[in-house]
Amino acid sequence: MDKGTAKEKLIVALDFPLWEDAEGLIKKLPEVTCFKVGLELYLSTGGAAVKNLRQMGKEVFLDLKFHDIPNTVEQASRKAAEVGALIFNVHASGGAEMMRQSRQAVEKEVGRLGVRQPLIFAVTILTSLDDSDLKQIGFQGTQDSVLRLAQLAQKSGMDGVVASPQEIEMIRKACGSSFKILCPGVRPHWAAVGDQKRVMTPFEALKAGADYLVIGRPISKAKSPREAALKVIEEMEAAI
Repeated sequence: MDKGTAKEKLIVALDFPLWEDAEGLIKKLPEVTCFKVGLELYLSTGGAAVKNLRQMGKEVFLDLKFHDIPNTVEQASRKAAEVGALIFNVHASGGAEMMRQSRQAVEKEVGRLGVRQPLIFAVTILTSLDDSDLKQIGFQGTQDSVLRLAQLAQKSGMDGVVASPQEIEMIRKACGSSFKILCPGVRPHWAAVGDQKRVMTPFEALKAGADYLVIGRPISKAKSPREAALKVIEEMEAAI
C-alpha cells in the first residue's frame, strides 16, 4: 500500500449536473486535495470542470472509464494527460492491446509536452454489480472476474485497478504491494450504502491495503460536508 497521508488518499466525487454546485462543495472542503470528475459533470461543463479544478490548485481523478477500440482510447488517453489529470481510468475488459496503447500514448504525451505522467487505473468490475448481475452479462463471478482482469491490467502496463474494497486482499496477493488499488464503494458506518453492493468503511478499506478511496454522497449530501470530510479523514488516519 502507498504510504501517503489520509488527505492524499481521499478523493471526493463531484457527482453534480452543474459546475456551480460542484464548485460550492469544493470551496467547503479546503482539506480535500483531489476530486473525481465523472461523466455527468465532464459533459455538462464541456470538460471545463477539469481545467477549473486545476486552476483552483486541486488534483483530478478523471473518471470517464474509456472503453473503445485501441486507437480511440489511445487518443483519449493523450488528452487526459494533456489536461493534467492526476489519475484517469479505462475498462480492463477493453483488452490488453487497448490498455497497452493507453500507456504508450501517455508516455509519448509526457515526453512531447513535458507534462507530468498521470496514473492509469483499469476498472475491473463495477461496485454496483454482484454475482447475479454478472451472470446476466456472461461473467462467471465477481472474484474470478476481478482477479483475471487485475492480472491482465498489470501485464498491460496499468498503474493499478479500480476495484471493490472486498477484493483488495486477493489483488494484493496476486499483483504485489506496488500495484495500486483505488476503491469506490467506500461508506463510513454512519452513511447509507445507496446503490453500492460491495462496500467497506474507510478504516476497513485502508487496513486491507487500498491506496485511494473515492467517497461521494456521505460527504456531498451531508448537512455539513466539511465536518463529514474531516470525520472520514480522521477515520482514515486511524487506519494508517
